[in-house]
Amino acid sequence: MPFTSVFLSEIVKEFNLEIVYDSGDIEERRLLVADATRPGLQLAGYYDHFGPDRIQIIGNMEHAYLDHLSPEERLASVSALFEKQIPALVITRNHKIHTEILEAAQKYKTPILRTDQATSDFVSELVKYLRVELAPRVSMHGVLVEVYGEGILILGESGVGKSETALEIVKRGNRLIADDQIEIRKVSETTLVGRAPDVIKHLIEIRGIGILDVKELYGVSSVKPQEAIDFVINLELWDEKKTYDRLGLGDETTDILGIKVPSVTIPVGPGRNLAIIVEAAAINYRVKKMGYNAAQDLVSRVFPGKNTDV
Repeated sequence: MPFTSVFLSEIVKEFNLEIVYDSGDIEERRLLVADATRPGLQLAGYYDHFGPDRIQIIGNMEHAYLDHLSPEERLASVSALFEKQIPALVITRNHKIHTEILEAAQKYKTPILRTDQATSDFVSELVKYLRVELAPRVSMHGVLVEVYGEGILILGESGVGKSETALEIVKRGNRLIADDQIEIRKVSETTLVGRAPDVIKHLIEIRGIGILDVKELYGVSSVKPQEAIDFVINLELWDEKKTYDRLGLGDETTDILGIKVPSVTIPVGPGRNLAIIVEAAAINYRVKKMGYNAAQDLVSRVFPGKNTDV
């Protein structure tokens, strides 16, 4: 799994932060932890279990505490924090910057940033951003589309018809997230998010035609930057010797980054309208999430009283 990090300069740009003090190495500073800290206890002198690799954020309470201190106490308090070599200090709500903070920042070469956002809002958005950017990730060959609100990952061998199916799905009013290469990130223990690499965003390849820009052809409503992966459809060429699930009682899953995603395997043969089948599979998946399973309902009709749990 590739090493991931976020440059501090990317955070400055993403959140439009004011650079109050530039340490001269903002472009090189990396963040490796998807978390941030409000150093209230640390400013009071308690550093047990402190994580110096996190961005430190000063809000109303921390600012009020520093205001309460004498200049000498304030300098000692912030110096002890900067001495830990924190990646940056962010002041929220456009609070004034104490002279002692700037003095300590210059001494320890620590960037000072500022935002007009409320502290809780900024912390929440920053941690959410870091969790996505620092999430474990993998690149997979396939197509990711949103079908009726469900993120559907279509996998299969090259030439099986993934891109053609995706194009028809988009024409039917759904949205394309990525074609060919999909960057998949594990943003939590239960959630995978997929997106297209920037270089091929909104593009789809159709053999015999070439590269198409879906956004330009069908409008901005036909594409989406990223989507959670809810369901996987594995396309494979029809194998006469293989027995395929005809009822849908089995629970098939596809493992991606340690998360088992519900999935189905659909055989591809002449005359099969894959776009309609994918749409039906997406709707059926949603219905199952809501508690109804048509296959189990059929078994209960044929065998009343039989336990249909598989």
